[in-house]
Amino acid sequence: MDKTELIKRPIEKELGEFRELFESSLESSNPLLGEVLSYIRKRNGKMMRPILVMLMAKLFGHINSSTLHVALSLELLHTASLVHDDVVDESDERRGQSSVNAVYNNKISVLVGDYMLATSLWHAAHTGKVELVELVARLGQALSEGEIIQLANISNRDFSEDIYFDVIRKKTAALFTASAESGALSAGASEEEVSRAADFGEMIGIAFQIKDDIFDYYESPELGKPTGNDMLEGKLTLPALYVINKLNDESVRELALRIRALKASKEEIASFVELVKREGGIAHAEQVMYEYRNRALQLLPASADEALRLSLTAYIDYVIERKK
Repeated sequence: MDKTELIKRPIEKELGEFRELFESSLESSNPLLGEVLSYIRKRNGKMMRPILVMLMAKLFGHINSSTLHVALSLELLHTASLVHDDVVDESDERRGQSSVNAVYNNKISVLVGDYMLATSLWHAAHTGKVELVELVARLGQALSEGEIIQLANISNRDFSEDIYFDVIRKKTAALFTASAESGALSAGASEEEVSRAADFGEMIGIAFQIKDDIFDYYESPELGKPTGNDMLEGKLTLPALYVINKLNDESVRELALRIRALKASKEEIASFVELVKREGGIAHAEQVMYEYRNRALQLLPASADEALRLSLTAYIDYVIERKK
């Protein structure tokens, strides 16, 4: 059986209800807004975060209206943040497709992103639980703070893995943390269970980002980006940081600083990519990724329903085995 089918099996009915809610949230009677929202809707991904919300709700109780609305709130917030990120990064593509700002323009992208943020908050309020509204608000803060830390880090002469993990906890991992935590909260889980769910989500989110960072070292038409694309944007991730600190070579550090400052040529970036591969950067990142995968598995309750345990295990494995 395909892993995605195994993941969805315990929540097939509720996932269908969620998709209907998601589709209806991205509609508008305004012609231009409706057109842009339709474009965003068609680019919609695998719904990995809403699926996690629903699986965690089922793990600790039952999926209810609050579960569906908070799952939608988080997905809209996530999508809006991607629309805004593409403007900030001046990116023309997102996962192999033209970004919203490339098809329309920056002004429209920012305004539509703002509209989606407002819609996200409306659905958070519709849960009827102030804890879930607070959770969505905290997530919005974390995502923005992560972006700011990442921008500030471009001028940093240190190559700290601690800063790297701080950024991804506030960006990618924060979304998975909030998804798992909100699912447990919506189902009425205990304080200890909610905390455990949040930790589970964070482990998955960190593994997810490390996998994304590994992708950057391989040419991939599926991802719609060339090798070293992150470095073209001045971003140095775990594989590179490991090698820079391992070698402690001044010429390597100077090249890394040039990459951060957006002064390195494509040829220099290509040679740096090969250096990172040759010196074990990918192997190190994969090892760390599997450590987080195993820590996530250990957080699953021993009393978990077998179908849910299989589904959540498949979810974790999908995150680290995916091809895009």
